[in-house]
Amino acid sequence: MTTAGRDIVSVIKEQIQHFGTTVTMVDIGSVIEVGDGIARIHGLRGAKYNELLEFANGTMGLALNLEEDNVAAVILGDYSHIKEGDEVRCTGKVVEVPVGDELIGRVVDPLGNPLDNMGPMKTTRIRPVERVAPNVVMREPVRTPVHTGIKVVDSLIPIGRGQRELIIGDRSVGKSAIALDTIISQKGGDLICIYVAIGQKTSKVAQVIGTLKKYGAMAHTVMVVANASDPAPLQYLAPYAGCAIGEEFMEQGRDALVIYDDLTKHAWAYRQMSLILRRPPGREAYPGDVFYLHSRLLERAAKLAPEFGGGSLTALPIIEIQAGDLSAYIPTNVISITDGQIYLETDLFNTGIRPALNAGLSVSRVGGNAQTRAMRQVAGKLRLDMAQYRELATFAQFGTSDLDKATLSQLQRGQRITEILKQPQYSPMPLDKEVTILYAVTNGYLDDIPVDKVAAFEQGFHRFIETNYPDIGQRIIKDKEIKKETEEMLKSAIPAFKQTFTY
Repeated sequence: MTTAGRDIVSVIKEQIQHFGTTVTMVDIGSVIEVGDGIARIHGLRGAKYNELLEFANGTMGLALNLEEDNVAAVILGDYSHIKEGDEVRCTGKVVEVPVGDELIGRVVDPLGNPLDNMGPMKTTRIRPVERVAPNVVMREPVRTPVHTGIKVVDSLIPIGRGQRELIIGDRSVGKSAIALDTIISQKGGDLICIYVAIGQKTSKVAQVIGTLKKYGAMAHTVMVVANASDPAPLQYLAPYAGCAIGEEFMEQGRDALVIYDDLTKHAWAYRQMSLILRRPPGREAYPGDVFYLHSRLLERAAKLAPEFGGGSLTALPIIEIQAGDLSAYIPTNVISITDGQIYLETDLFNTGIRPALNAGLSVSRVGGNAQTRAMRQVAGKLRLDMAQYRELATFAQFGTSDLDKATLSQLQRGQRITEILKQPQYSPMPLDKEVTILYAVTNGYLDDIPVDKVAAFEQGFHRFIETNYPDIGQRIIKDKEIKKETEEMLKSAIPAFKQTFTY
C-alpha cells in the first residue's frame, strides 16, 4: 500500500473512532508561576473575572486578576502539587454552592462539601455565591422583630427581620455569645439560622457546634466553616456562600438569619490575597476595594415586599477591634454599612455586667419599629431611665452624701435596672418573661429590693407568675401588648410576690 493509501486509511479510522462526538472549544493556558496559593497563567484569553479554572490535577482556582499577558488566579485548595508548565482550563462557571433544606443541621465548607461525617448531601439546587443585592423597589420597611431572648438587646437595641446589626467589641467580650444566644432563642420558631465561621480556630468551631447541639439549635441551623488552617481564598468565599444559602430561604418567602463571625478575619484574608496578587495597597495595607468587599455582602440582607415573596434575610456581622478603637479602617467601614451596632465594652465585661453592652454607643437605626407593642410599652421608660442613670453615675462616683432625694432614687433605679439586664450565657428568655420583669423594674416595684438580691428576686418572680398567674404570660404572647386587664393583673401579682419574697 502506498503512503497516500495508508494516510487515507488512518484518517478513515480516526473518523470512525470519533463518529458522533461534538467538537468543543476549551480555552487552555499553562502555569508560568506558582506560590503562596497564587498561580499566574499564560493564555486563557477568554477567562472572565471570578471564573473557576481547573488545573491538571483537578484542583480549582478562581480568576481574580486579568492582565495583558497573564491571568492571576487564587487556588482553592492544596497548591503544593501544581507546578510550572501545568495545563489550566477555563470552566465557564462561577463559584457555586448547594442550597436548600437539605443543608439544615449540616456543617459544610464554603464550596458546599460536608465536614460533619454525615454523608453526602442530596441537594438539587445550586446558587452562585456572588449576586447583586435586591433593589429598593423589591424591599419593604423592617417591622417584624428578631427575638434574641437577650433582655438588653430586645429592649434597647431591637433587631428586625431584614436588618443588618453589627456586633462589635474587643477580643473575648461575648460577641459570639450574643450571636449563639440569638440562634438558641429561635428553637421552635420559623427563623432559619446560618452561622459562618471565618478564620476561627478549629477547637472554637467544634465548641460552637457542640453548644448548638446541646441546646437543640442545630435542627434549624446551617454551619459554613472556613477554619484558620484553610487557605485564604476559602476564608474569602465563606461569607458569600453563607449569604447565598440564606438568600435561597428568603426567596422562598421564609425568614433567615446569617451570622458572620467575624468580618475582621475576612478582611485579613482578602488583604493577604490582594497583596500576593500585587494589587496596590492603601490604608492599613488593605486594597482600595475593601469597602466594596463588605458592602456588596451586607447589602444582600433585606426584607422583601410581599409581591416578591415577602421573605427576609437578617445579617449579624461581627467585628473584632483592638483596645476599643472604633475609628480603625474596617470597623468604621462596616459601621457605615450597617443599620446600627451593638458595642460590647471590656470594662463593663470585667466589672461583671454581662452582656457587656454599652447602651450609650450602641444603636439600632430601625428602633421601635422592630419591637412588639408590649416591649415598646416597657422599653420607652427603660431607655429614659438608663440615659439619666448614665449621666448621674459620673457625678455620683465622687460621693452620694449631698445628692437630693430625686437624684438618689434615680441612681438606685438605674442600679436595679442594670442588675435586671444582666443575663447568663445560653439562657435566652421568652418575650412574656422579658416584658413582665422589665415592667416591674421600670415602674419602681424593685426600688426597695437590695441590689444584691435583685437576681434572686427575678428568678423567684418568674416562677411565681408561671405558677399563680399563667394568664399574664399567655395574654402578652397572644395580644403582643400589655392591655389594661393584663396590667391590672400585673399590678396585683407583683405586690403579692413581694410579700412572699424574703430578703
